[in-house]
Amino acid sequence: MSEVSRVALLVGAGDAIGAAVARRFAAGGYKVCIARRDPSKSQAVIDELAAVGRGARAYGIDARRETEVRDLCEVVERDVGPIEVCLFNAGANVQRPLIETTDKLFFKAWELACYAGFLVGREATRCMLRHGRGTMLFTGATASLRGGKGFAAFAAAKVGLRAVAQSMARELGPKNIHVVHLILDGGVDSAAIHQRITAQTGTESWQIPPDSLAKTTSIAEAYWFAHTQTRDAWTHELDLRPSVETW
Repeated sequence: MSEVSRVALLVGAGDAIGAAVARRFAAGGYKVCIARRDPSKSQAVIDELAAVGRGARAYGIDARRETEVRDLCEVVERDVGPIEVCLFNAGANVQRPLIETTDKLFFKAWELACYAGFLVGREATRCMLRHGRGTMLFTGATASLRGGKGFAAFAAAKVGLRAVAQSMARELGPKNIHVVHLILDGGVDSAAIHQRITAQTGTESWQIPPDSLAKTTSIAEAYWFAHTQTRDAWTHELDLRPSVETW
């Protein structure tokens, strides 16, 4: 397999999980294409990878827009190479009491976390089918399994995304496309989560117990593991949580 064919497209790849997956797949020899609404926010990781001789590009996209998703896949295939791996990592984590959950909020959560995942999954696998192989990765959450208090909108979207991933896996597995849904059942060790914990509990970052949050490098390693599995023993769904997490 030539180097040009090793392309990983990461959609909704932010500074935490997305950046960690970018680093891991770049280290594995992939040319990484990072797509998010504001591509300038990915410049730091692009520069970081370039400094060690690993190619990466950033693209601006609204994953809720069908034409933008289709155009992104076509541009990547034309300018970088065939898409072998695609990650859908866009989130819509919103907690709101049921009575305060407006129709617009509910629809926005579904549109970003479920509908956009369907669009990205469909267009990326359309490319993979042409090449006869590929890996489609979806990031899930605790809400993918159950709806918690205040999470009606988010849970509806994540459960829907899980169903999309299952349907894709059953249809595309025999066609040599590995579809993986990774459930993150716990907090992620990121700046955003640290800020949220501090705001909610007053706990500073240095006071958070070691290994009580999932490290982004560990999450990225799980995705790499799933991608590199042999066809005779594919995993569709993985659930990751810190050892101290209640479940």
